[in-house]
Amino acid sequence: MDLLRRVDEHNGSPKGAKYTKARRPVELLYSEKCDDKSSASKREIAIKKLSKIKKLELVG
Repeated sequence: MDLLRRVDEHNGSPKGAKYTKARRPVELLYSEKCDDKSSASKREIAIKKLSKIKKLELVG
């Protein structure tokens, strides 16, 4: 996936999600390489369940 293109879409596209439209500009702080979409979704859910402190450690 082209991460820079996705960040540009979030910041400039009128078709963006309501969440990111209200919080522009968005900034990519962290990314991971995953084998497939399923494992990426599972990892995203796991990250969302982390405490704020653990998330800050992850991007730190």
